[in-house]
Amino acid sequence: MKMRIFSKYTLVVAAVAFASSGCEDFLDVNESPNSPVEVTNKVLLPPAQVGTAWASHNELNRLTSPIMQQMAGAAGAPLSYDVYTITASETGLTNAWRFDFYGSMVNLQEMIRVANETNSPAYAGVAKILKAYNFAVLTDVWGAVPYSEALAGSDKTTPRLDAQRDIYLGNQAEGIQSLFDLVREGLADLDQTTNVFTPGGEDLIYGGNIANWKRFGNTLLLKLAMQISNNPEGEPVAKAVIAEVLAKGADAYITSNAQNAQVKFGSATGTQNPVHQWTNVGSFSNDLIASTRYLNRLQALNDPRLPYLITKPTASYVTIDNGQAGSRPTPTTSWSRFGSYVTGQLTPNTSAGGDAPIKLITNFQRAFILAEAKLRWDIGDKSAQELYTEGVMASMAAVGVSSAEVTAYLAQESVGTLSADPTEALKQILLQKYIAWTGNGYELWNDWRRTGYPELPLAQNAAGIDGTIPVRLPYPSTEISRNPNMPNPGPQTNERVWWDAQ
Repeated sequence: MKMRIFSKYTLVVAAVAFASSGCEDFLDVNESPNSPVEVTNKVLLPPAQVGTAWASHNELNRLTSPIMQQMAGAAGAPLSYDVYTITASETGLTNAWRFDFYGSMVNLQEMIRVANETNSPAYAGVAKILKAYNFAVLTDVWGAVPYSEALAGSDKTTPRLDAQRDIYLGNQAEGIQSLFDLVREGLADLDQTTNVFTPGGEDLIYGGNIANWKRFGNTLLLKLAMQISNNPEGEPVAKAVIAEVLAKGADAYITSNAQNAQVKFGSATGTQNPVHQWTNVGSFSNDLIASTRYLNRLQALNDPRLPYLITKPTASYVTIDNGQAGSRPTPTTSWSRFGSYVTGQLTPNTSAGGDAPIKLITNFQRAFILAEAKLRWDIGDKSAQELYTEGVMASMAAVGVSSAEVTAYLAQESVGTLSADPTEALKQILLQKYIAWTGNGYELWNDWRRTGYPELPLAQNAAGIDGTIPVRLPYPSTEISRNPNMPNPGPQTNERVWWDAQ
């Protein structure tokens, strides 16, 4: 795997997006893209942030949204994804691995180096938190990945793969730092008072607000902990990490929607978020249509978020079932697709929109994680019911429904009141988290793999390896041919990753 300081792909996307904010300095990035002396962290940060958003929300999202049955495949690659056929040669996944993930992380690694040389630990802290987020997504999706030897450029063009267990928990003998310690190291950097340079307007997530970056880091620790909590080796670590974060007090982690870690995008052509681009613009726009199963689920709950989550261009929602064969509804302009909450404000049947931020870590996510932790281990002062209600209300507020609609929704006993049965209560928590994360298939897939909730019946005409929902992705064939450390053949899509121990 060859690495460069910049990925041309992420730079092109980020340059346009960041240029719209009025910072002319960013456009100078292409004058010397391979000269670290001339590259500042002010220049490196925006493409790294945009690359992080694209990594989890571009092709990975096009794949996971249909297999998690919020969308259904209508054409192109999603038609195969919808019935669980995922090949190692899929170009979109190759690009995701090489450019979206590792391309953007080269910028993060360079940020850390520059920050160390210029005595600017704030930038180092931000980069380490984003680096941990990206590597978590990578290992969640593929299992063992290049980690401890990755991002070394020409010094290590064929890095080894580290086991997922070691990426999450660390392995001192092998020189592998745990993701938890990488985040803690970033938080320690943010706590330092010596900062020659600190993030400012070029920071597309928090605008240089260091207190919010600390909240991002601590809430990321909660996410990483819950992710490994079903593995017998991971569970005690998960409980300890969650207790560690809670002991810092509520000011240490995200507790309001205003503190959400989200990457800003614009509505002008070239600045729009990736979900809008593959939902409403260009040759991919008719590859996905809303799933009938998703529609039925939300309608059964009388969910007021529905019109914000998927579109309704005509008098009725127009959807298809997952795996459904045969012709598609016509005209395509009648199709229900991801709505304004996911893509931005839309003008029906045009490419206008795309300004919805890409959400990485959120307030509702924090609340649902802590509700699950309370339910399972009795950690924290708040009740599971209180935290569950916080999560639902945070999601409702983010979508923009009225307070009267929220009250009516929660007045439904099956929605508003957690069951006394812990298993049923967990199902309720995970269902609401599933709805709240509409438009982020990666997070849906993570929770479904580790818990089995919400329950998803197989798609029609299910194929793939054995007709079951995939539990990991195959390694890109280009990486197998490029790096002799890659297993050949690698694990199949029905082989669980380390933390997936239901």
